[in-house]
Amino acid sequence: MIPGNRMLMVVLLCQVLLGGASHASLIPETGKKKVAEIQGHAGGRRSGQSHELLRDFEATLLQMFGLRRRPQPSKSTVIPDYMRDLYRLQSGEEEEEEQIQGSGLEYPERPASRANTVRSFHHEEHLESIPGTSENSAFRFFFNLSSIPEKELISSAELRLFREQVDQGPDWERGFHRINIYEVMKPPAETVPGHLITRLLDTRLVHHNVTRWETFDVSPAVLRWTREKQPNYGLAIEVTHLHQTQTHQGQHVRISRSLPQGSGDWAQLRPLLVTFGHDGRGHALTRRRRAKRSPKHHPQRSRKKNKNCRRHSLYVDFSDVGWNDWIVAPPGYQAFYCHGDCPFPLADHLNSTNHAIVQTLVNSVNSSIPKACCVPTELSAISMLYLDEYDKVVLKNYQEMVVEGCGCR
Repeated sequence: MIPGNRMLMVVLLCQVLLGGASHASLIPETGKKKVAEIQGHAGGRRSGQSHELLRDFEATLLQMFGLRRRPQPSKSTVIPDYMRDLYRLQSGEEEEEEQIQGSGLEYPERPASRANTVRSFHHEEHLESIPGTSENSAFRFFFNLSSIPEKELISSAELRLFREQVDQGPDWERGFHRINIYEVMKPPAETVPGHLITRLLDTRLVHHNVTRWETFDVSPAVLRWTREKQPNYGLAIEVTHLHQTQTHQGQHVRISRSLPQGSGDWAQLRPLLVTFGHDGRGHALTRRRRAKRSPKHHPQRSRKKNKNCRRHSLYVDFSDVGWNDWIVAPPGYQAFYCHGDCPFPLADHLNSTNHAIVQTLVNSVNSSIPKACCVPTELSAISMLYLDEYDKVVLKNYQEMVVEGCGCR
């Protein structure tokens, strides 16, 4: 069974089995009662088998998502705005895309072209150390990347830092800062206090008259930690002013909770490490460009009693199966399904294979030979933004999730 059809089977069966008080269900109340009656008549053994079957379905679904267990998100989990915007750009909604582009966010075409999975990580604040001096502002950040599966091959990684505009005096030349990003090569405990053994990864000269996110390439360090299995001692961020007499001393760069909060929210403006990887399944992320979607429950135009093989509407609402607590976006999607007759003779618009034509011809004279079946002939992918079992935010491309065309096969 192809992955897309297996996904839909799991969704529909879970909707039937989870049609209780704790979950909304797509089946009507009469259907729920019938399921309950069947389970009641079958006794405890049948009920136990149903629960076991449900667990198997859930395990199959989680395996397809690459998860080892069902995510149980914490209420304090923060979804970075960058990941939400990346999902919107990826999904290709025109009206949302215009709003995001107005904010200055650019789609990472090159990293995304080699990846089907994007993950984001906030640093472990309790492990933050400050070996800075009065001449600069330096911080060490540790990002726990242990949740990245071994089969996922990281192709690139970036560190995003937010900096806020500072009111500038008449002396323009005194507004320049240099931001340096280092890989920490040895544990801080093994170095002289106030000094870290580091390797420069990226650097940028900026002026503090602009409010924006800055992106730095930290791929060499992350590749060492993931591919080469080298120890991860974190990253060091140094902000140095070109004129040491300047009073701001790089405080416009948001790398510490202790810095002035300004008008922003630290939960959204704290440093963010983003990885781009591929698990070897399916195609890489491709930016979709399509028109605005129809409302999810928009009824299709009736076709004049056409019973032949064609595509039908099937909207999968994640809240109906209790997945909306860990799937951030989309809230659901139009999966569609194929249904209808494959009559003799098969018309051209039924997108039939030569074998289906021969099989239908034989069926017309020998009813013991079944007719050709109405099945999906073209499937497309969807992008999903969700929380994994470690409360990490993941954007992933899943193949063969939407039926684009049907035919007789």
